[in-house]
Amino acid sequence: MTTRINPSILAADFANFERELGRIATADLVHVDIMDNHFVPNLTFGLPMVERLQQVSPIPLDVHLMIDDPDRWAPGYAEAGAASVTFHAEAVADPVGLARRLREIGARAGIALKPGTAAEAYLELLPEFDQVLVMTVEPGFGGQSFMPETMPKLRLVADAVRAAGLDVWLQVDGGVTVDTIGIAAEAGADTFVAGSAVFRGVPEEQIAALRAAASSHGHAHR
Repeated sequence: MTTRINPSILAADFANFERELGRIATADLVHVDIMDNHFVPNLTFGLPMVERLQQVSPIPLDVHLMIDDPDRWAPGYAEAGAASVTFHAEAVADPVGLARRLREIGARAGIALKPGTAAEAYLELLPEFDQVLVMTVEPGFGGQSFMPETMPKLRLVADAVRAAGLDVWLQVDGGVTVDTIGIAAEAGADTFVAGSAVFRGVPEEQIAALRAAASSHGHAHR
């Protein structure tokens, strides 16, 4: 199983993004959290910042839109060159239409589920997506604790993806550390967002440690 580590720049030094991106060049993608102060009670950055990050990042951008009205705004991030654009199930009007539009532009289309959002309604739509993000914290702020109670939902999605033989990445975001990443890998996750766990130490070493911890657990579920 491929293990992807996607460091979140929410934990990076905002004044030195280009240098910080260089420090995580051994990661798979860089996770970019877009928050609008409406869908979540926090404000980060928007399209102009993503366009600039796209120009300087050594690895592809994994954009996570924690915003209202993604139907209107998400295609712009795909057009800016983001490799993957994930919108929230709770905010989108037409998930299938939006996913198809993102794929048409050339990005991977992802759908994110907050901890309280059930996955059942989305299982039959899985062929329309390239990624499902099961939030392991309430979205809005970095540095929160991993919620193991979200694992049955992740397992349900992982089983559905496997049963249908789909190539859908299963991502977790929130409280991912070397201590918790194995729990998510066992439940079927293959793509892991980590913020503080990467940037607080020497990023290259932290990325390698996360990768090793995930890989040692990742085959149990499959």
